[in-house]
Amino acid sequence: MKVFASPSRYVQGKNVLFSSADQINALGKRPLVLCDDVVFDIVGQRFIDYLNSKSFEVTRVAFNGEASDNEINRVVDLGKENQVDIIIGLGGGKTIDSAKAIADLLVIPVIIAPTIASTDAPTSALSVIYTDQGAFEKYIFYSKNPELVLVDTQVICQAPPRLLASGIADGLATWVEARAVVQNNGTTMAGGHQTIAGVAIAQACEKTLFADGLQAMASCEAKVVTTALENIVEANTLLSGLGFESAGLAAAHAIHNGFTALEGDIHHLTHGEKVAYGTLTQLFLENRPKEELNKYIRFYQALNLPTRLSELHLADADYDTLLKVGKQATIEGETIHQMPFAITADDVASALLAVDQYVAALDK
Repeated sequence: MKVFASPSRYVQGKNVLFSSADQINALGKRPLVLCDDVVFDIVGQRFIDYLNSKSFEVTRVAFNGEASDNEINRVVDLGKENQVDIIIGLGGGKTIDSAKAIADLLVIPVIIAPTIASTDAPTSALSVIYTDQGAFEKYIFYSKNPELVLVDTQVICQAPPRLLASGIADGLATWVEARAVVQNNGTTMAGGHQTIAGVAIAQACEKTLFADGLQAMASCEAKVVTTALENIVEANTLLSGLGFESAGLAAAHAIHNGFTALEGDIHHLTHGEKVAYGTLTQLFLENRPKEELNKYIRFYQALNLPTRLSELHLADADYDTLLKVGKQATIEGETIHQMPFAITADDVASALLAVDQYVAALDK
């Protein structure tokens, strides 16, 4: 069985949040807007004022920062109290994942409105759930994707460039992992085998990121919307989102999840920054040609993404520490088992160290 999954509608462009009333009205009239206090100050208050001016009955709930069961259940209770009929997740990846889970429990539509282009969470029918302390706990899969995804590039270009680079890193894992699933004839996060469309989208994601990534970063530094920025926001959000869900995940994201077994400053890094090192580690596990390795390494370095263990705050990590990462990355059910060959915790720890030494030699 082949499966291709996607949101019902994806809308991207300058100021689309403030021309969205008709599309939102088709789904509900009593929205719960979930956003943290930072996002509320940047765009949330203005967006809620816009909705109120269009006669919506808005409930605003402050997101507490962690996509955990406790946080999700807290907001579900508030949604019931206020008799909301739609959830709008306004913010970053954990806000988005929480909004999807809340809407699923309330059995109402969800609209995703990312304020950064740092992850591919907005379009998918799954959430990554963490403990209250921020350790990876589980995936939750839903029967449908979001009804509407609103991507306002005028908002996104105001975000720190580091977050756009993080999204590029997350997106660059898409084809690397999808290719491994192709070789394995494996299954995807959508619950079936790959479609031709899913694989083609994953390839287009990589091509777009290498073609327009540096120009888009310059646009973000200048806080302006350009064609390159629009292309990268689409690649980070739509192409990467459809690609990972319908073409599959493999080692790179499992290694990211493996990092949650550690304590310390690594958790100050973004999702994409940790995925970047996971992608290099997967390329090493696959023994890909050095020309391909070097292409990724140099691009990551141009984007100030981690290519050394020291840049993950793991300069002093020994083999036993990295073996913890390997053990977490290879637990039953992890996506690393979609690779076309068996990978052990020892393999992961060894590759993590080997990548570090390879980049050190390359930079001499």
